[in-house]
Amino acid sequence: MRCTLAGLDCANCAAKIESELKKLPGLERVKINFATKNIDLPADQREVAQEVISRLEPGVKLISEEEAEEEGEKADHRLLWLSGLLFIIGSVFNEQLHRTPYSWLEYVVLLTSYFLVGWPVITRALRNLVRGELFDENFLMTLATIGAIAIHQLPEAAGVMLFYAVGEYFQGKAVNRSRRSIKALLDIQPDYANLIENGRTRKVRPEEVAVGQTIIVKPGERVPLDGEVLAGESFVDPSALTGESVPRKVEAGERILAGMVNGAGLLTVQVTKAYDESSVARILDLVEKASERKGPTEQFITVFARYYTPLVVGAAFLLAVLPPLVLPGAAFKDWMYRALVLLVISCPCALVVSIPLGYFGGIGGASRKGILIKGANFLDALADTHTVVFDKTGTLTKGVFRVTAVAPRNGFTREELLTAAAGAEIYSNHPIAHSLREAYGREIPSELVQEYQEIPAHGISAVVAGKQVLAGNDRLMHREKIDHEDCDVPGTIVYVAIDRKYAGYIGISDEIKADAKAAVERLKAIGVQRVLMLTGDDASVAARVADQLAMDGYYAELLPEDKVARVEELMAELRDHRRQKLVFVGDGVNDAPVITRADLGVAMAGLGSDAAIEAADVVLMEGAPSKLAPAIELARRTKRIIRQNIGLALGVKAFFLLLGTVGVATIWEAVFADVGVTVLAVFNASRTLYLGSGLRRLPLAQRSDTDF
Repeated sequence: MRCTLAGLDCANCAAKIESELKKLPGLERVKINFATKNIDLPADQREVAQEVISRLEPGVKLISEEEAEEEGEKADHRLLWLSGLLFIIGSVFNEQLHRTPYSWLEYVVLLTSYFLVGWPVITRALRNLVRGELFDENFLMTLATIGAIAIHQLPEAAGVMLFYAVGEYFQGKAVNRSRRSIKALLDIQPDYANLIENGRTRKVRPEEVAVGQTIIVKPGERVPLDGEVLAGESFVDPSALTGESVPRKVEAGERILAGMVNGAGLLTVQVTKAYDESSVARILDLVEKASERKGPTEQFITVFARYYTPLVVGAAFLLAVLPPLVLPGAAFKDWMYRALVLLVISCPCALVVSIPLGYFGGIGGASRKGILIKGANFLDALADTHTVVFDKTGTLTKGVFRVTAVAPRNGFTREELLTAAAGAEIYSNHPIAHSLREAYGREIPSELVQEYQEIPAHGISAVVAGKQVLAGNDRLMHREKIDHEDCDVPGTIVYVAIDRKYAGYIGISDEIKADAKAAVERLKAIGVQRVLMLTGDDASVAARVADQLAMDGYYAELLPEDKVARVEELMAELRDHRRQKLVFVGDGVNDAPVITRADLGVAMAGLGSDAAIEAADVVLMEGAPSKLAPAIELARRTKRIIRQNIGLALGVKAFFLLLGTVGVATIWEAVFADVGVTVLAVFNASRTLYLGSGLRRLPLAQRSDTDF
């Protein structure tokens, strides 16, 4: 069952809870999605999991998704206000109270302010201390403030804890805003389907509808399942899936995807995919799992914090103890104060909170634009794109072929040639096969076709109406030793042999996508060094497409294994493979091995095969090549923001650590170096949610309909 972790606002805490839960039998593979605060648990393990969570983080509780919606998780901030009021009163009248017989009121007011906001921090620190986890932010805040109380710096102690609580409040607000953005994406999940059974319509959950059943999509409703329109005509809004804001017309015979919103027409749809395999379910799954894959920077920060904090705590201890023992006239109280300043500054909150927030903000922002990035590690890789390699058919071209020439040979007629070719391609899903069957224009009884066999990267062998037919490319004719005089025909050609006698060829044309040229231009404009094309198609066709799109090069007539070998060669040519990545973009079944082998595989989901989408690291939901350049820009800007946060946090902390060591900085400056920098870093990281508006745009004349 899926539960929500109410009160979870810290990525580090989520990691601790997940680590402890994995130690329990049956929960070895449990995953906490910090982006959505979701966790999938067996129903019988919920109580055990809650015990572990309560022990680690008492403020976090497991609730159902329905309870989370009802509860709303509205935090009560009255304690913050009361603590702040007492802190102001105690600070303003501190000196006056100190000189009167009522000086004990100073302790009452300031310590009350301290414990109102500090008690949860202190209890977490004590609990972690029992478990041997010393060096976290709770321990540092507790140690620093108790030390301040011990040397009678009550306003500083109360102030540090108050501002730490205020910082956590703003941090939680920023995290929740990012989380709501992800949740908004997940709202594309349909609630019900109108199922037609025995002539009647009833509402059911989308998961209950089987493939082949018929549903009704009423005006204004969200399409619940992938399917084919049987009747009706309407415009649908695909923006939730693809980021494309232009309504799309659908009518009988056309494909429609779950998650789209129907316009004014009534549609009758036959379901082609179960809910778990539908477009909307795939998007939800990819987005929710994306935060589980950490980028190199995120992994480094986790390790860095593990060693950095104990090092600074050790330095603070030495700073408090050694100078009074070594330097003449050095007062222990003064050096103790400096050590406390170091402790406050050393808290790594700004890094451990803002870095994960930046990554899942970037992933969420990209998702709203129809670009699904499957993890922070892939976001980092995308930012380092040096070379982009495109497949041709279905990626740069529409993959919608038309028969443009029928050339019979050796006494065969045009009708015989088309009949043989269409019959041989009866079971193929390749776009060329569709074009041949469409050109033939008549139904081919399946019983007329026997011994059907696909020959990868060559063509088809089949017995059609009792005759042996070979239909494929020039390589197939050479492989089967069929004499033919048309070896050098330009374009996409299907050669046909009947009973091992050359029967002629059929010319096929494919149309370049409207945004393909703009896609190549934009990639070059943003600094991608090489844009290449790999294809199994004829060299003359590849040359024509590459020339029209102004590509840097092409490789044609490649088998699937040749594509993999060529990509490996191109990757080997990269000088600095850690900072220069090769991206391969494809859509077909044959592209899956290459997508897997490249540094980063990108699949076109619009026309793409399931195999390519599963193998890919990035999915362009609209199937438009022009989406790739904005995806790279998104990744680069996210990476810049994350680096800004690292530089900001480490730079400010180093500066104030130096000032604190020489006695210039006070605890108030330390509070800014910790809490202030954390808040700034968190808000800066939140900018990754709104990447779309900040991207550089092409001139209007170069823009395609799919640019955003």
